[in-house]
Amino acid sequence: MKIPAFIFLVLSGVLAPAVQAETIAVAVAANVQYVFEDLKIEFKKETGHDIRASFSSSGKFVTQIMNGAPFDVFLSADMEFPEKLHKEGFSVSPPQVYARGALVLWTLKDVDLRDWQSLLASTAIDKIAIANPKTAPYGREAMNSLQYYKLAAPLQAKLVFGESISQTNQYIHSRAADIGFTAKSVVLSAEMKGQGKWIDVPPASYQPIAQGAVILNYGKDHHPKISQQFFDFIYSAKSRAIFERYGYLLP
Repeated sequence: MKIPAFIFLVLSGVLAPAVQAETIAVAVAANVQYVFEDLKIEFKKETGHDIRASFSSSGKFVTQIMNGAPFDVFLSADMEFPEKLHKEGFSVSPPQVYARGALVLWTLKDVDLRDWQSLLASTAIDKIAIANPKTAPYGREAMNSLQYYKLAAPLQAKLVFGESISQTNQYIHSRAADIGFTAKSVVLSAEMKGQGKWIDVPPASYQPIAQGAVILNYGKDHHPKISQQFFDFIYSAKSRAIFERYGYLLP
């Protein structure tokens, strides 16, 4: 009996089954939130796999991961937090820098930002939003910038702290705060571009925000291949172009 051509191809393995798509969980520093949607889309195009992302401050993620949170990969807003995880035995290898972030001062008020130091101290500004410097690296560096200009103490009563850059952005965008320090990637995002005014914070006034990524033990144990694929993708030319488009400096 002659076997139909389609059945023959299946039996012979010529028509191989499609690769089973998987989903990995990635803990993402809040400053990368807008960038990450583009990264996620390109990663799926390239591999067929999905990413379930959670966004928060890097410090909060460290606590969650050390308490057993099931994340495969961690994209931090600095190097210190992922280095802590590695030293404590929660990651496969030491963190690698995937981008360097930049600080901006952003407002929806109609004010002149050119002399922003005097502006912050003036009566035109009542509340200044900053991410929690204890858990959010961008908040920490915003405080370093204020200290550099000897403004931290004089402005203390005006400071309003968000739990993360995301909450800080909400304060600024909703006008709950008159002005605030945030990541440059936020004001360059499609969602926020053209809203309000912003100015670069002079990089000499704060430490470069080197951001590191690690594959976590959970990823090694549960999704080793996909976790490694995504980790490698973060450092690819395609990802680097995306980060650059959002105002990050490349390592």
